[in-house]
Amino acid sequence: MPGSRTAISSQGTGRAPEIALVLGAGGARGLSHIAVLEAFDELGLKPSQIAGCSIGAIIGAAYAAGLSGRDLREHALQSFRDRARVIAKLLDARVGKLTDLVRGLGNPVLIDGERLLDLFWPEAVPDRFEELAIPFTAVAADYHRHAEVLLDEGPLTPAVAASLAIPGLVRPVALGGRVLIDGGAIDPLPYQGLLAPGRIVIAVDVSAPTTATSDTRIPGAMEAIVGASQILTRTLVQSMVERRPPDILIRAGADRIGGLDFFKAKAILAAAEPIKDEVKRALARALAAAG
Repeated sequence: MPGSRTAISSQGTGRAPEIALVLGAGGARGLSHIAVLEAFDELGLKPSQIAGCSIGAIIGAAYAAGLSGRDLREHALQSFRDRARVIAKLLDARVGKLTDLVRGLGNPVLIDGERLLDLFWPEAVPDRFEELAIPFTAVAADYHRHAEVLLDEGPLTPAVAASLAIPGLVRPVALGGRVLIDGGAIDPLPYQGLLAPGRIVIAVDVSAPTTATSDTRIPGAMEAIVGASQILTRTLVQSMVERRPPDILIRAGADRIGGLDFFKAKAILAAAEPIKDEVKRALARALAAAG
């Protein structure tokens, strides 16, 4: 059943605790998640389960499929190297046409999330949750019921498309009798349901911090849509962490990176490089304390 959680305690068993990895929402800043995955690979550790929201669901599902952090780094750099090719793919993934705007038929830039994933995901990502090498959960929001939805079985692509369906940018997904939108609207860093004895939960927050108050630039329409989502994400994460933090909280993401700055992939990944050592030290401390 989607959203089910089972705690495994290490107390009295002599076994090391399991590690749950949570990758949060944050647009292009979420490419920083790749550095965290590389740290896991360099330590020779694999999380026992992964949960992701929005960009965290995209990257988390690919890692759960068996791709390495280095594989994902190379794929991201290759995918966003050719601006014209990326734009062509985005145009191909649109739901409507520019003429629809004039005729009042809808949003001409709205993206079909499933088609977008088919265009940008590595081919090694399977079609179903059950084919993943690591158990994975994508987080979405039920638009009509105003509730969190945890997706961990069945078709993978529509579930992740729902998790990244930012209103006004990516079309909502009808799945399982529900209309689903971006999980960042309700739980952008979905770690709280994973906290349990015998488990180390490492949550990676890539939400955008505030910018300088002297910045008076007016954002464009698309930037404002994504920017509003980023503000909501940051506010929700801050509230969650203040109430009950994860076992390990990693703050990642280069400063002054917008939600749509995917063409800055090389700079984002370079800025995230120091995160690797932070992740390794935090995991070493947590494992030593658990032992």
